[in-house]
Amino acid sequence: MPECHEIDYEILGSDLQYVEIELDPDETVVAEAGAMSYMEEGIEFTTHLGDGSEPEQSLLAKLIGTSARKLSGDSVFMTHFTNRADSKRRVAFSAPVPGKIVDVNMQRAGGEFFCQKDAFLCAAYGTKISISMQRRLGTGFFGGSGFILQRLEGDGYAFVHACGTIIKKTLRNTTLRVDTGCLVGYTSGIHCEVARAPELRSMFFGDDGMFLATLSGHGSILLQSLPFSRLADRVLQHTSNG
Repeated sequence: MPECHEIDYEILGSDLQYVEIELDPDETVVAEAGAMSYMEEGIEFTTHLGDGSEPEQSLLAKLIGTSARKLSGDSVFMTHFTNRADSKRRVAFSAPVPGKIVDVNMQRAGGEFFCQKDAFLCAAYGTKISISMQRRLGTGFFGGSGFILQRLEGDGYAFVHACGTIIKKTLRNTTLRVDTGCLVGYTSGIHCEVARAPELRSMFFGDDGMFLATLSGHGSILLQSLPFSRLADRVLQHTSNG
């Protein structure tokens, strides 16, 4: 399990939240490009190829490791924010869409957490961020709108964002079926299978039906009540009808 920096943080706001992270001298937090809201003097930011969890890797190895992120539509570059001052400094991050931010204690999650590819916001330095390829190609590339998962590994804190109300479910060797758009993430004890549910056809889903994720096993699941894609579709419908 990768060893991560021990960061302090506070999640602020109600519906349009941001997370403020307090860094000790030489501590670093890794974030998606464009996620930073503000930072205090003494914070230095640099762009890196990958998450920096394995600094001794060669350039070729880093390119291979980040190629899957590029295929999924994510940037292969991430921004590292390091406190170069001699006392504590703060840096804040916010999500690109309205919603809430959830802190994930990676150590309590068993050192591994899977989330939708656009849910990851930032994490303590040392967290390994990669793409989780599904067993079946169709699961990853055809299981709904861009259903590709990111895999987070480490023993520190990571932060993900979601839209609407956050719903936390705990499975104890039980099964739950959810709309793939409502799934934010889950811990390593959960097994996920995605399949089309053609019986759930309606005027909203068309002839292709709806994609459902079947989650089973033992662990925790995060759901969002309002996927941003669903909200965007309604806005487009209203705009076109108007």
